[in-house]
Amino acid sequence: MKSPVALANRFREVLLNGVWIANTNYKHQLTDISWQQANSKIGSLNTIAALTFHINYYIAGILPVFDGGSLDIKDKYSFDTPGITSQKDWESLVNSLITNAEVFANKVEQLEDNQLLDAFVDEKYGSYQRNIEGMIEHCYYHLGQISLIKKMILEKNKII
Repeated sequence: MKSPVALANRFREVLLNGVWIANTNYKHQLTDISWQQANSKIGSLNTIAALTFHINYYIAGILPVFDGGSLDIKDKYSFDTPGITSQKDWESLVNSLITNAEVFANKVEQLEDNQLLDAFVDEKYGSYQRNIEGMIEHCYYHLGQISLIKKMILEKNKII
């Protein structure tokens, strides 16, 4: 299997369809949450909505680079979650994440092996491979948070 295909499959694993590493994925964790649960605050932790926006912000922000575009995202805006005030708002955010994840995986899959070593926008950011692997790791990090926060919310509401 080509390296880009393997990376794309690892990305799909955490976001869309996998259970091997974390026994879950974003799509599974997010599709049965109400907008109220997504906005539920547990202590000083981020909300599920904020974490979902955060991951989608980075995925969507990196997509233009695959088409030769610029990297215009800024860390300081990555938690600027828009108001989620209805189930429709929540489903729109989740659908955006899932759609962007599918596009991202397809873009990774289309890379040539040698492109993985190319500079990602600028040499200071490292290679495509480093950035794709970093995105996968970043996604797992926040997936763990989402899973735990969801359990805490369900326990708090005695739905478990």
